[in-house]
Amino acid sequence: MKKNIYSILRGKFLVSDDSFKNWRIIIFISFLAIIMIASSHSADQKVYEIARLKNEVKELRSAFVDGRSKLMRLKMESSIIKKVADKGIVISEIPPKKIKVKSQD
Repeated sequence: MKKNIYSILRGKFLVSDDSFKNWRIIIFISFLAIIMIASSHSADQKVYEIARLKNEVKELRSAFVDGRSKLMRLKMESSIIKKVADKGIVISEIPPKKIKVKSQD
């Protein structure tokens, strides 16, 4: 039992006659480890990208709501009256009348 442990620790399995099998397994496991590490990094990058995009969506949504509220304030009749009062335009005292056109058949 001690000989097997010492031979593994000293690396005799890498230089023995049938070491080609061992090297193939070691290279295969190393290749799998590299693929696993690359996949993990890729997943981390996607998580960071998703978090960044969520923050951007929140910012754009708040900008949209702010712009919409400003537009609603600008469309109000009182704000329009104030803006056109400088040009001398006032609200008519007489309400509008509906014009009906009769077709001549």
